[in-house]
Amino acid sequence: MVDIRRASSGDVTAIAALMARRRERYEQHQPVFWRRAADARTRHATFLATMVGDPKVICQVAERDDGFAGFAIGSLVPSPPVYDPGGPTCTLDDFAVVDDQDWATIGIDLLREVADEARRHGAAQVVVVCGHADKAKREALRLAGLSIASEWWTAPL
Repeated sequence: MVDIRRASSGDVTAIAALMARRRERYEQHQPVFWRRAADARTRHATFLATMVGDPKVICQVAERDDGFAGFAIGSLVPSPPVYDPGGPTCTLDDFAVVDDQDWATIGIDLLREVADEARRHGAAQVVVVCGHADKAKREALRLAGLSIASEWWTAPL
């Protein structure tokens, strides 16, 4: 059984560790764009602590009997002034599961929890950041009804 709840300061270490592993994988596929800073984990943990402590940010954690299984952090942001989706956008940049096999279940459940909360706060859409090579996450997002709105292309200079 999976339990999804609001994240607390006690979850920051597990979230930061999971994201450090994700950054390592992303860097293998795009070594310049995703190149990790030497102190990335420490900096990210500090940033995550502010997010988890901010009542305006939607932070959810998934747990199961064997412990931490994933998390999703949604930030409500205004849409760029040249677009009008009908309200703020809920952006999920930090969003991961421990085991890629859990994207289609736990990942989608986390996404739905954040999206439901964002909707209650007036958000008109959800935008999720996903690395191009992250096939399991991409498939889960598709299964959850999301579609690609934009892609970023890059080249080292």
